[in-house]
Amino acid sequence: MNSKSEKPAISRTDTPPTDGYVVSVDGKLKEKFEASEQALAAGLKLKQAYPVLHVQVFDAQARSYTPVLLPDPVLLPEK
Repeated sequence: MNSKSEKPAISRTDTPPTDGYVVSVDGKLKEKFEASEQALAAGLKLKQAYPVLHVQVFDAQARSYTPVLLPDPVLLPEK
């Protein structure tokens, strides 16, 4: 084996990332995004498809979670 060959970086699933935004489903970190809007959109899409899931977006820099909630149907404009 060549000592100069580099192994690909494998992110550990048991340690939270240090940058970006990650969609969390039922307490498990799933997919990483560079922008919070992208992560929130992905989380909302999941929540709409599976409303019983507990979906959050983890902000790695602030080390905080933002819950993804479905919009209140009473507040939506009528079509």
